[in-house]
Amino acid sequence: MPGITALLHTCNDELRIGRALETLRPCDEIVIIDHGSHDRTLRLAREYGVVFRRANAPAKESAGFAKFEWVLCLRPSESVSEALEASLYEWKLRVNADLARVEGVRLAIREEQDGNWTESAPELRLVRREWASWASGLPSGQPGSMQLEGDLLRFRNP
Repeated sequence: MPGITALLHTCNDELRIGRALETLRPCDEIVIIDHGSHDRTLRLAREYGVVFRRANAPAKESAGFAKFEWVLCLRPSESVSEALEASLYEWKLRVNADLARVEGVRLAIREEQDGNWTESAPELRLVRREWASWASGLPSGQPGSMQLEGDLLRFRNP
C-alpha cells in the first residue's frame, strides 16, 4: 500500500491554510516548507500535526523531507475535492507492484473566481519522492500518464 505525503510551500497564508489542510485526510503525513511566514500560518497548521521545514534548500529537495513514497503537491490556495479525496483513498489501496511504472499522476484543476468555476488543464501533482524536476515548489516536466478522478480546487480569494 503506497503512503502519501502532502507537500505545501507557505508564506503568510493564515487565511488559506486551514481550508487546504482540512482536505488532506487521505495523506499519511503533511509537510510544510515555510518561506518566512510572520503571520499565524504556522500556528494554525500545527493544529493539523504537520511537519515543518524552513525554506533554505532548492524546491527539488523539498520532496526529500517526505517520509512516504508518493508526494501530493499543492498550493495553500488549493484544496482537494471530495471526489479526489475518494480517489486518493483508492490509490492507497493499490499494491506497490501495480504502480511500479507510474512516475507521476495528473490532477484536474478547477479554479474559482468571482463565484464561477473554470477548468484548467490537468497538472502533474502526485509524484514519487525521487522526482527530480521542480518549479516554484511544484513538480514539473513530463506530465504523468495517469490521471485520478476528482479535482484540485483553486481559490482566488481566501
